[in-house]
Amino acid sequence: MRPQAPSLPPADSRGTRAALLFALTAERLSVFYEHGQWPTAAQGASLIAEWLGRSGRSLPLADRRFLSELSDELARQLAGSLSREAGLQTAHEMMEALDPNYDSDLARALMAECTKLLDGT
Repeated sequence: MRPQAPSLPPADSRGTRAALLFALTAERLSVFYEHGQWPTAAQGASLIAEWLGRSGRSLPLADRRFLSELSDELARQLAGSLSREAGLQTAHEMMEALDPNYDSDLARALMAECTKLLDGT
């Protein structure tokens, strides 16, 4: 008998929303530093739908757009407050932290910021 995979939290749970915000912020920073462009709100919302779809979950478009816009604000704030080198390192660190086995003080701090942003809205 195969062990059952742990059930995933609902897409609209606080933790899932914070993780989506973190992941999309990381993606935005990576795209900005690699290509000099910011993904649109629609592109971010579509990416969230794709990520959730892999696990059979979904969020309404309004929620996905909200998270996309919030991630845009956070990514631009981070990019504006860091040197290019520090921004590249931050983007890299955040992308690495998408692996649950990767441990990072910076990623934990940024995840806490994502949670705080969601709690404040």
